[in-house]
Amino acid sequence: MNRDAGHFNLTARVLHWLMAAMILTMLFVGVGMVAALQWRPLLIDLHRPLGIAILLLVIVRLYNRLRHRPPPLPADLPAWQAAAAHASHWVLYGLMLAMPLVGWSMLSAGGYPIVMWSGFNLPAIVPHDPALYAALRNAHSLLAYALFATVVAHLSAALFHLWVRRDGVFQAMAKGSGTRIERKDRSAEAD
Repeated sequence: MNRDAGHFNLTARVLHWLMAAMILTMLFVGVGMVAALQWRPLLIDLHRPLGIAILLLVIVRLYNRLRHRPPPLPADLPAWQAAAAHASHWVLYGLMLAMPLVGWSMLSAGGYPIVMWSGFNLPAIVPHDPALYAALRNAHSLLAYALFATVVAHLSAALFHLWVRRDGVFQAMAKGSGTRIERKDRSAEAD
């Protein structure tokens, strides 16, 4: 448990911001691999190890999340928004796990070596099968769109909490110290 329930622990904050940068990089690398053929080999060489790094970090992040409760959402947050927040976090975790595993499986099914760096390849995790490769390639693309949409929704919600509600939810992950800002009763301010 966190000693101060008003913020995420240091491990959660570091992993959150590190993985946010890595995932945004990965989304741009993925688009670049499709759009700029001259950069494709270089981008693929970046895409594979970055995807595996995300997979390893999300496992550490999940472990940390299960051991350290996140701070509570504001009590005045509508129930549907709280439910959406919890659901979107678990969708993000699912996508962060699924994307690299599907990518690794896709390359395995295609018979492609999964080169991490010169002299080190990952083993195949599914048998070579062109039909499976095609299905996994489509799944990888669909998951990428889902991840992009979920990241945009997550970022939008974070900015809503920062700029509109001003309730300390963003600061709980950004700063990690202090407590949430208590929302004042707006009807009392009108007096």
